[in-house]
Amino acid sequence: MKSYNVCLKDTVKTFTKRLFYSLFDCEQEVAQQDYLEDTFLKIVSSLEIKDGNSIWESFKKELPTIRKKLDLDARAFEKNDPACECLEEVYLAYPGFNAISIYRLSHELYKLKVRILPRMMSECIHGITGIDIHPGATIGEYFYIDHGTGIVIGETSIIGNKVKIYQGVTLGGIQISKDLASTKRHPTINDNVTIYANATILGGDIVIGENSIIGANVWITQSVPENSLVTYQTEIKIRPKKNGIRE
Repeated sequence: MKSYNVCLKDTVKTFTKRLFYSLFDCEQEVAQQDYLEDTFLKIVSSLEIKDGNSIWESFKKELPTIRKKLDLDARAFEKNDPACECLEEVYLAYPGFNAISIYRLSHELYKLKVRILPRMMSECIHGITGIDIHPGATIGEYFYIDHGTGIVIGETSIIGNKVKIYQGVTLGGIQISKDLASTKRHPTINDNVTIYANATILGGDIVIGENSIIGANVWITQSVPENSLVTYQTEIKIRPKKNGIRE
């Protein structure tokens, strides 16, 4: 019977948390350097990934760029959320920002062809925030997630700049056949799009045009032109009164 070394999940969880801390805390960045490198090498060795040292050096060089992108994301949170009192609050108390941070870190490892570890990192933050962003997704600058619980962003999703997404949104695939694994299965969201709560957008050929607003609870399986407003129409019926009392 093959062993799958599932206790590695605990190691990755701690590594992911400390990597996140080191990105925003100067003292932690210095204090955690040896731990992060040593632990990364142990993890990739356990996953039978070659050239761990080279991968770590390439990844480490990208950390300042990742930090700059995340600072832009934090500005988007501060600008778009009326409840946000200061920028520091975003870094310390916003689960959406936490999820984006781990996405940007895991995405860089995904681009470096590191197997399994990026997915394990994304699952760590998924378990904490309820936000599921596949590390293979491509996401632009000034990305904003409000509330966030229940958001799913699939592997081949492409998201432009200044996009806002609310809780329960799914960017998914319309087909789940295994032979489509190497094709684009998830939608493209262009710049300045807002997607409100519980909207579902499915399909690799679907493009949401820039400056569009996707209303809550809509189900989309066809492309939407730029500057569009897509809403779900509800019908409200008032029950007639009988003897002055609603039936």
